[in-house]
Amino acid sequence: MADADGTAEFATLLRGLKDRSGLSYGVLAKRLHMSTSTLHRYCNGDAVPVDYAPVERLARVCKAGPEELVELHRLWVLADAARRTKAVAAEEPPAVAPEPAPDPEPVPEVALVPDVAPVPDTEPVPAPGKRRSRRAVVLAAALAVVVAGGAGAFAVHLAGGGSGDGGGRKDRAGATSSVTQGARSADPSGTASASPDRKHKPSASPSRSGAPAGAAPGTPSAPAAGGVTGTPLTVATTPYVYESPCSQHFLIDRPPSRVPPPPLEQDAPNWVGAIGAVASGEQFIKLTVQGTGSDTVVLEDLDVRVVKSGAPLAWNDYSMGVGCGGNVETKSFGVDLDAPRPVSAPKNGQRDFPYKVSESDPEVFYIKANTKAHDVSWVLELKWSSGSRHGVLKIDDQGRAFRTSADVGRPGYDYPIGAGSWGERAA
Repeated sequence: MADADGTAEFATLLRGLKDRSGLSYGVLAKRLHMSTSTLHRYCNGDAVPVDYAPVERLARVCKAGPEELVELHRLWVLADAARRTKAVAAEEPPAVAPEPAPDPEPVPEVALVPDVAPVPDTEPVPAPGKRRSRRAVVLAAALAVVVAGGAGAFAVHLAGGGSGDGGGRKDRAGATSSVTQGARSADPSGTASASPDRKHKPSASPSRSGAPAGAAPGTPSAPAAGGVTGTPLTVATTPYVYESPCSQHFLIDRPPSRVPPPPLEQDAPNWVGAIGAVASGEQFIKLTVQGTGSDTVVLEDLDVRVVKSGAPLAWNDYSMGVGCGGNVETKSFGVDLDAPRPVSAPKNGQRDFPYKVSESDPEVFYIKANTKAHDVSWVLELKWSSGSRHGVLKIDDQGRAFRTSADVGRPGYDYPIGAGSWGERAA
């Protein structure tokens, strides 16, 4: 049974290509400019290359066919995603159970002063001749000071005098007052409220913005119930794929003496950007389409949109390779940029749209665009749908339109192996 992340299948395919080539690990490693131990680890599934370039070099040295190249890239995408997921998981600190909040401190009850027996408001008038005593009006007062949590909370119970009716009825004019000078108070249930010495815990209820209350600034809000936002797929673009080195040409507005040696395929984008080169005659592009989640995304169609079209560039034509043998053309979608309305059409057995992708099941597409009469700037538009969502994803070269120009009648130059310089192409 195939493994879920593709790592074992990826290693098995690499090992099969290596065995079929008849080359030893040492010889193959030297040709790939890597250590023998690293190649062993790749073929045994103990490691996954962080970049696809060495994988592609291995496949081409081992003479992998077009179908094998597509499958190898698909499995590498899965294996690399699994490798990155494991790396992130390993860096995450272990989950720590939250420390339980301390029990609220009990609030001492207010001590009440015992009632004092009522004292009559007046005394009987003393008999004549006796010294009149001072009026004995006694106010009984009690003060209980209770310190709770460092706050000066106090309560006073004041006992007033009776009615003097002799019936022993006590008319209590007492009042209880509570003053809190700290940040802690108590409710009838005994649960302490927030205070400076305890961290505030955000409410679990969502805020009006849809993000949980207390969420850090910049935290994306969760989608509303029943709704999902965002594009559910990604597209990785390789703008210059060498179907064979001899098939890749560039137009450059420079003489041969000012053009650096031809680059390897993985270095082509930087090389092109540095000298302002433009794909000559045709452009072979690779698209790796992958879902961002478990939901299936339907790729409904791939359209071509011409941004600008004009006369072909009057520049020199430079080939990226010489002496190449015949090659079996790869399954692809062809685009005739000279047509009034260019479209993508399946070629060499390529199945037409629609397709389905997900995070665990990507698709790789090759696009071969050609022109014999124009200088064309163009982009691709991928129509997709997933459940109730649908949209169009624009595909270009890192924010710039793809550009392909005709090379008919242009001076041509090759870079023969071992020559060390560009030479004029024979007619």
